[in-house]
Amino acid sequence: MKWLAKLIYFKILGWQVIGNTSFSQNTIKKAVIIAVPHTSWHDFYVGVLLRKVTGVKTNFVGKKELFIFPFGYFFRALGGAPLNRQSNENKVDSIAKLFAQHDEFRMTLAPEGTRKKVDKWRTGFYYIAKQANVPIIMFTLDFKNKQNVISEPFYPTDNMEADFEFMHNFYKDVVGKKPDYS
Repeated sequence: MKWLAKLIYFKILGWQVIGNTSFSQNTIKKAVIIAVPHTSWHDFYVGVLLRKVTGVKTNFVGKKELFIFPFGYFFRALGGAPLNRQSNENKVDSIAKLFAQHDEFRMTLAPEGTRKKVDKWRTGFYYIAKQANVPIIMFTLDFKNKQNVISEPFYPTDNMEADFEFMHNFYKDVVGKKPDYS
């Protein structure tokens, strides 16, 4: 199936992968991966194709109710991990524990938390990376240039403001599928 993904991604859609080649070789077993800008449902299939093209297994979390029969098998096969949202445990703590429970876990999410335009990213991904002591890997969903640029691993520091400035600069001039939401 990898050949089919490459055919669609590179030849039919005309996309490119640029940047962190060590990530593409699966050398980083645990990370929080952020995809920006998240402006359209089209981001999903570009991300799935990118995952197949690079050969990097990625994960996501979802409410545990999604993981019951018959859909549970499907979501787990896609890399999903159930999260008990009803427990009193903080979501950041729950997700950080998932990193500890797996030898390989690369959680992908959109820090905007929506496909609409936002003024500020949500901060959960940042605290998850800090608590789990894993890097943040950034990748672009640049529909203008048809590029997924993948960053080197970035470990959050104790200066959140500077860290967010660094991450925002990585995405400077990146245009999503819906430019008005970028």
